[in-house]
Amino acid sequence: MTAALHLAGPDDLERLLPLVAAYHAFENIAQDEADRRAALAPLLDGSPHGAVWLIGPTRAPVGYVVVTFGWSVEMGGLDGFIDEFFIRDTVRGRGLGSEALAALQTNLKVAGVKALHLEVGTGNPRARRLYERHGFQLREQFRLMTWRATVTDMKDTP
Repeated sequence: MTAALHLAGPDDLERLLPLVAAYHAFENIAQDEADRRAALAPLLDGSPHGAVWLIGPTRAPVGYVVVTFGWSVEMGGLDGFIDEFFIRDTVRGRGLGSEALAALQTNLKVAGVKALHLEVGTGNPRARRLYERHGFQLREQFRLMTWRATVTDMKDTP
């Protein structure tokens, strides 16, 4: 089996949803299917804010990766953030994640991405080793912090 990457489009939503649900269960992320659909739809429709790639055979993918895009003065321009990266547990450990990550990095570099960021759970040393093998480094002097808008916040915005 190969870890070929295929840029996902609107027709891939039904193949993608079970993979996203499995990833969310693995990471204990609480999100219902309606919210998943709403978050994925713009990316599948070609939003400039990010993209989704299916990993493996197009008709029966074994994983997916979501990259969102931003701009970093420090990094010298366009940067990306791996928002979600998942390989089905039944095929993990066969090198598919490594192959997919290498292809992703090559494709993004060719597209002009200057830096790629990600989060890795402190309780997931296997994923951390994978990312380190592909050149990701901890930035010890920095910690990712998150502010999340709530419905209440949105009502207060003019």
